[in-house]
Amino acid sequence: MRRDRRSVVLATNPTTHDETATDISSVKTLATTVRENVQKIIVGKPEAIDLAIIALLARGHVLIEDVPGTGKTTMAKALSASLGCDFHRIQFTPDLVPADVLGVNFFNASKSEFEFRPGPIFSQVLLADEINRATPRTQSALLEAMQESQASIDGVTSDLPQPFFVLATLNPVEMEGTFPLPEAQLDRFLLRISIGYPSAEEESAMLERFRGAGQNVEVDAVATPEDIVAAQALVDTVSVDKTISEYLLKIIAGTRGSRDLRLGASPRASLALQHAAQVRAAMDGRGYVLPDDIKQLAVPVLSHRVVLDSSAHLRGRTPDEAIISILNATKVPIEKT
Repeated sequence: MRRDRRSVVLATNPTTHDETATDISSVKTLATTVRENVQKIIVGKPEAIDLAIIALLARGHVLIEDVPGTGKTTMAKALSASLGCDFHRIQFTPDLVPADVLGVNFFNASKSEFEFRPGPIFSQVLLADEINRATPRTQSALLEAMQESQASIDGVTSDLPQPFFVLATLNPVEMEGTFPLPEAQLDRFLLRISIGYPSAEEESAMLERFRGAGQNVEVDAVATPEDIVAAQALVDTVSVDKTISEYLLKIIAGTRGSRDLRLGASPRASLALQHAAQVRAAMDGRGYVLPDDIKQLAVPVLSHRVVLDSSAHLRGRTPDEAIISILNATKVPIEKT
């Protein structure tokens, strides 16, 4: 990865209202810069790119699930290249073992002592390509890292570099030789993204842009790890009114009481939805969360964390439809005048 880049400077210690507004606007600048850089490779799809950036700034992780050939791995690599972070890629296969992910202690005969050889998880951006091809034992090696940003090997716990961001891709169509991700693993992903097929105009633009260039187009880093960590801290300053929190909790309660769902959203999902909404507000240049932030993120944050009831599955319902029904049935708070 080329290290020449232009950095988006972020202030980190707001002391006044005006300074706070300026700082929040720098998060918007960072997000816009990264999005535009990724779109040098990915034609269109600003919503999917924004969701990935939201997961990054919320200190979360993203699961990119879609059919082959829609650009899952390409988007993950373009986003990684844009961030100026240490990057590793793991191609998940059935023969992969936890040590291939975490690292291993080996005996150095020349020094007559054991040394630790860190695995690819000791990076700032980790691309877990086709994660469902690994066995559950290997998948579970990511659980501690994704939740606590640390890894335990042979009884020794080590902190991971910051920021730590996992981009996992998953092919939901090709099931032979795959292992479905358990609910505990899915719950570690802040967001699930589906890129989808491009529109006719987007596919035409893609053919024009990459005529003769193949997939060899590169993007430079437009941010630094320090920019990202600073932006993550600024997101924490975005305020969430009590009425917004109550609205969010009503949606979560709706998942737990829905007849369409056998398993509702967890408390971790509540925190994830609130934090993702704070990022969305900051990316819009606001220091406060609106109901629209919650509504726009409810499906990508919650749909992979709930489990359909068998009767709803037989009726052809999907988790996305169940979440949308709950949103439609939940009264949106309106500011009093």
